[in-house]
Amino acid sequence: MDPKELLYAKTHEWVHVRPGAAGEKIATVGLSTFALEALTDLVFLGLPELGRQVRAGEPFGEIESVKAVSDLVSPVDGEVVEANEALADNLEGLAADPYAAGWLVKIRVTDESGLAGLMNHPIYEKHCAEEG
Repeated sequence: MDPKELLYAKTHEWVHVRPGAAGEKIATVGLSTFALEALTDLVFLGLPELGRQVRAGEPFGEIESVKAVSDLVSPVDGEVVEANEALADNLEGLAADPYAAGWLVKIRVTDESGLAGLMNHPIYEKHCAEEG
């Protein structure tokens, strides 16, 4: 996926929303390059179980580096319908390709209002520059 076409949360998760087979919205969620570069040296990734209900702004998992443990925060309300469990054994793959193979979870969106609070790429870049 092209990072310029994604939406971003202030907590550095990216979101790509597409229609599902039944017309529902499916949000693919991952971590931005900015977040992964800040974390460096990943040692653990904890993802949620399928069927778990998540809420925008609340943790759904965690990622740990040699420096710190960070929550993975859901940018939308919904139900986890897929988790990229292969990443747990290949954390290098997450950093190498965060916008394609490095996706974390897919969430069936139950409330689209959370999408309104996300940033487009230019605004997210400004946000990162202010943090950095």
